[in-house]
Amino acid sequence: MKEGRARNGAPFVIFAADLLLAVTFGAKIPMCAPIMATKIPEAPKVGMVSLGCPKNLVDSERILTKLRSDGYQMSADYAGADVVLVNTCGFLDSAKEESLEAIGEAIAENGRVIVTGCMGDEADVIRAKFPQVLAVTGAHQYEQVVNAVHDASPPIPNAFVDLVPEGGLKLTPRHYSYLKISEGCNHRCSFCIIPSIRGDLVSRRVDAVLREAEKLVHAGTKELLVISQDTSAYGVDTRHETRNWKGRDVRAHMTDLARELGQLRTAEGRAPWVRLHYVYPYPHVDHVIPLMAEGLLTPYLDIPFQHAAPSVLKAMKRPANEAKVLDRIRKWRDICPDIAIRSSFVVGFPGETEADFQYLLDWLEEAQLDRVGAFRFEPVEGAAANDLPGAVPEEVKEERYQRIMEKTAAISAAKLQAKVGRILPVILDEVGEPDEEDGSIGATARSQADAPEIDGNVFLRDVSEGRKAGDMFDVLVEDADEHDLYGVPV
Repeated sequence: MKEGRARNGAPFVIFAADLLLAVTFGAKIPMCAPIMATKIPEAPKVGMVSLGCPKNLVDSERILTKLRSDGYQMSADYAGADVVLVNTCGFLDSAKEESLEAIGEAIAENGRVIVTGCMGDEADVIRAKFPQVLAVTGAHQYEQVVNAVHDASPPIPNAFVDLVPEGGLKLTPRHYSYLKISEGCNHRCSFCIIPSIRGDLVSRRVDAVLREAEKLVHAGTKELLVISQDTSAYGVDTRHETRNWKGRDVRAHMTDLARELGQLRTAEGRAPWVRLHYVYPYPHVDHVIPLMAEGLLTPYLDIPFQHAAPSVLKAMKRPANEAKVLDRIRKWRDICPDIAIRSSFVVGFPGETEADFQYLLDWLEEAQLDRVGAFRFEPVEGAAANDLPGAVPEEVKEERYQRIMEKTAAISAAKLQAKVGRILPVILDEVGEPDEEDGSIGATARSQADAPEIDGNVFLRDVSEGRKAGDMFDVLVEDADEHDLYGVPV
């Protein structure tokens, strides 16, 4: 799936193998007797290609965690894998094509391939093109895909290695982690088939979510990215049931959850960054803005507005009162001046006129959103939008896409330029090697306005030795371009 400014890839997920040292106690062995070493059977290896959105990444990590606990090792390449998993994206046609290409590459390089993910609902399409795939499972079908791996490459019993302690297995996370709070969606937007793939909204227990977040932070996570199909609707399906957490009652509600997440602390005593993604602008979203002003939440909102023109929003079956949205954005910035608002938009939707598109451009100029991604409309099989009249020609879509990206790039450049000279907190993502000439160290970090992989970066110079991914500190912003900042630690 291609989105403006997106930095997507499909890397293999690599885990370090454990080292086993077997020691024999109490045995009286003659000095000259040969010692027979116990041969540990080699565990089957699994490779994985993970495509699509962060929700798919969470699914991939969960699958690999289970397989690792079952005794499988992870392969860093096709050649070393006994079986390859391809976690697909099935939303847009372009994403499906990318998924099919990934499946084809895995078959060509390895031959033993299991397909899972959102495109798994189109098993007939996959098998028609690749009849040799071993199995096809759908989105978040964890047990099915694990069973498919067991069938394709059975785990080898090993009495000398017990990977799963009594309390279960938890992999140490990276310095940022995705926190899935629900699955599915109750909306029926005309361009979307997510509900048919992932079902209606199913919210997790609030105490279970908080317990997971707490464990992640204790294990080293410095940034939590709250994700779902509709974060604002969290708990609607459970009537916002109340659970006991740390001696107090907490509702399964976005504001209550956000407030509790803001109470967590890292080993250094700092509040982790907590980002809210996929937030629909329901009225109660107003209540999380003061939490951002208080420092309990990262001042960042990912809101999928999709469009601004009332006629297009109506055709999309989305909330269409854009005037109120603009008023609310102004109020949010009054309460929390540093709030960063990210959104995505669809151009070339059926029936979109030039006047509608110009309305969107004018709306963006007024809204002054910080980060914007754009998609060219694609008719997704099974979506109600396919039956709408007024299909927009491909060349018009492309022209409008270029115009919206130019508009948003100009807005972004101006907003970032205004940050030059300011001191901002950052989180470190990657540290470079010392320069051969002067020994200076560069690094890549992000500000609170930048979510990982989808937004901008803060490129740093003269970083001190010993810095590592996950470190949080202040930097002086020295320069900016359309999407990124440049600075030096203070």
